[in-house]
Amino acid sequence: MRVKVSRKAHFNAAHRLYRKDWSFEKNDRVFGKCNNPNYHGHNYELIVSVTGAIDQETGYVMDIKDLKDLIEEEVVSAFDHKNLNEDCPEFAELNPTAEHIAVVIWNKLRNRIKSELDLEVVLYETPRNFVTYSGG
Repeated sequence: MRVKVSRKAHFNAAHRLYRKDWSFEKNDRVFGKCNNPNYHGHNYELIVSVTGAIDQETGYVMDIKDLKDLIEEEVVSAFDHKNLNEDCPEFAELNPTAEHIAVVIWNKLRNRIKSELDLEVVLYETPRNFVTYSGG
């Protein structure tokens, strides 16, 4: 029997979507308002889910407090109230789109969660715009 457990978190961060190798006009055409040279911010909502077998001793798939602590250490403390482009080395050469942010979060957490557990990250950039990444 496999069960999915999930933990919600949130962080606030600014970013700018652009490519250094493109002209301002091309960046503006592709990324629109998200290409603002002065950046713009989001109140990101994050749902991290872990799926696996229930441990017969504890009754847990994963201790949800451990998952909470991992999210705090790897995501919230790294990204909250930061400029993703300027303050976060993960995005020094990576355009901080919602897709890339979700993959970065997944990779940071994957390294800290048992390999026999499946991991899924859902990142809401706005209440209506979100991405899901499960590896691969």
